[in-house]
Amino acid sequence: MKLRRLGKTELLVSEIGFGAEWLERHTNEEGIELIKYASSKGINIIDCWMPDPKSRDIIGEGIKENRDKWFVQGHVGSTWKDGQYYRSREMQYVKPAFEDLLARLQTDYIDIGMIHYVDSEAEWDEIQGSEYLKYIFDLKEKGIIKHIGLSSHNPKVAIKAAKSGYVEMILFSINPAFDMLPAHDGILDDMHKDSFDAELSGIDPDRALFYKACEEFDIGVTVMKGFAGGRLFDAARSPFGAAMTPSQCIHYALGRPGAASVLCGYDTKEQVDKAVYYEEATDEEKDYASVIANAPLHSYKGQCTYCGHCKPCPADIDIAMVNKFYDLATIQESVPESVKAHYEALSHHASECVGCRGCESRCPFGVKIADRMVKTAELFGI
Repeated sequence: MKLRRLGKTELLVSEIGFGAEWLERHTNEEGIELIKYASSKGINIIDCWMPDPKSRDIIGEGIKENRDKWFVQGHVGSTWKDGQYYRSREMQYVKPAFEDLLARLQTDYIDIGMIHYVDSEAEWDEIQGSEYLKYIFDLKEKGIIKHIGLSSHNPKVAIKAAKSGYVEMILFSINPAFDMLPAHDGILDDMHKDSFDAELSGIDPDRALFYKACEEFDIGVTVMKGFAGGRLFDAARSPFGAAMTPSQCIHYALGRPGAASVLCGYDTKEQVDKAVYYEEATDEEKDYASVIANAPLHSYKGQCTYCGHCKPCPADIDIAMVNKFYDLATIQESVPESVKAHYEALSHHASECVGCRGCESRCPFGVKIADRMVKTAELFGI
């Protein structure tokens, strides 16, 4: 397993990491064995955003024999209320939840204390100088958290975090479907160019600025949603109309500036093996560009690639983000509580769509956006 430096944290993390969100659907014994197996394959970084006791207990048991070999991303602000996930900045919930994290992980420190899920620029501004942020600084000063990170899906928020001076790394969603604009000359240039301008010529402008900020301010990135919940493995559901492999998705993500580790979700040891295989894959097996370049042109029609061309919206709906959460919700058997909570946290929801269809005239893929807004409002109930 190759290691990469996680930006200014100086931590050397495995290129393949462990996204532990799926642990709650396994027995404790299965989950613990899965974590130990991942460790035996060289995986040394794990993200614990989940507040549920079961997942935390599994991680604690899974890492206790070699705690010093693991880097833990522990989230501050992911709390448990009335038996379910509750994102909060209120100290009456935040502090007990973090203390519970330490207790269940059977540790007295967290390697990276994560400012949990900030996707709104307004919320980023609100937490500055807050009791919540002061608590995180206090934990850092006491050595209870060694480094400060942030999780976000919004590149504008991530840019602010990168420039803040105190955020050292960012957990960010990266995959070709989230990143890339419609195909045009140069979009699939070799990613190993000397100039990031050439590399990022096809990336959404805001995401390009985020990647540049990571490079400029030495911000390390751990990657979530690298496989888009498995959607990219299925030609029928991929916006490219062609199936990609784990190695291709991982290679794409690790090519982004600052990216150090792709945190994959695992249900089985076989899935761990498929992710770790990246380390021995040939250049041909890693080549994602040819897959996208040779995808049938019609495959783009009707598929939202979150490019943002639909803006502006008269109801100020972040259409791309709404579509993203809709897609993340519908590619799984049931709507994950985390996706539901993140959707609810948006400033404006699909139910506010006025049906003007102006966005549809700007969509390069012919997505029936107004119809999707109706479906999204029905799915999430708002």
